Amino acid sequence: MYTLYGMWKIYEHKNALKQLKALPVDILKRYEKWKDIVVISGPKGLKLIKGFNDEPLRGEWKGYRSSRLNIQYRIIYKIEKEDLFVKVVKVTTHDCRRK
Repeated sequence: MYTLYGMWKIYEHKNALKQLKALPVDILKRYEKWKDIVVISGPKGLKLIKGFNDEPLRGEWKGYRSSRLNIQYRIIYKIEKEDLFVKVVKVTTHDCRRK
């Protein structure tokens, strides 16, 4: 699924969409704010808000990034610059191991 408002598009992987359905309402609201920031100003906008603690991942997740929704939940995504889109692959509790 694509969301397009500004220059950046957000693609939510089908597994991420399933995970979103199970999120608590407050986390889902925070995710919607995260999406608004990305669509308007891209991933650089996330760095301006310290609460998201946006950072690159290492190891098996090298090439992906993580943003914090709260102390427990994270968004794992990848930036595809050639198309200016962000691919959300996982919204989960803090465990960045591939499964």
